[in-house]
Amino acid sequence: MGTQLAMWGWQALYLFEALVLSTAIGLERQAKHKDAGTRTHALVGVGSALFVIISKYGFMDVLSADVHLDPARVAAQIVSGIGFIGAGVVFTQRSHVRGLTTAASIWMTAAIGSACGAGLFVPALVCTILYFLAVTLLPFLTRIIAPGYGNDDMLRLRYRDGHGILRSILSVCAIHGVSVEGFSTRKSKDSDDEEPGSRGHVVSADLEVRGRDSKALIGDLSDIDGVISVTRINNND
Repeated sequence: MGTQLAMWGWQALYLFEALVLSTAIGLERQAKHKDAGTRTHALVGVGSALFVIISKYGFMDVLSADVHLDPARVAAQIVSGIGFIGAGVVFTQRSHVRGLTTAASIWMTAAIGSACGAGLFVPALVCTILYFLAVTLLPFLTRIIAPGYGNDDMLRLRYRDGHGILRSILSVCAIHGVSVEGFSTRKSKDSDDEEPGSRGHVVSADLEVRGRDSKALIGDLSDIDGVISVTRINNND
């Protein structure tokens, strides 16, 4: 009985470590306002750990001279099964693929949870640390080594229609050396979108810009006569 209690205690510890490490990854994703946040990553990590525990201990009562089990078979299905969840956060927006980093984080969380379920405390902890180094340090190094690479921003502009403002917007982008990768506009007839005393429709435009820091660009776009507002939309994976 004492041996059984000790085994249960270790199993509970495996699950708790999986919860802590996977929640830490989920907090980082949620802080960046991603759909897959703390709850998703925590459930993936703990679920993966439980599957590994089931693989190791769940069938011990049926073992006999005529029954042989492969404890890796259930755990192996985690690798392929987690792809369905990862695919759910990947989508295409104006010919650009989004959500790959979040999908990869879910996949890595499953691996970390599996390591916890197998009792591999140190590899699970090290991989969690490496994850945070990858998502924080690598973008910083990229900006140093290749300035301008990966500086993608989605800007949302609201301006009055019928004044040639769109040409001015594109001209300012060209002056700043910024490439407009995607562009879409929509008109609004809502009275809330109209400026007091303005005539015509207010246009809401989304610009996907690439090439440089957009802070100065936002300032110059805001100074264009007829532009009502310029806001940055979170566009990280």
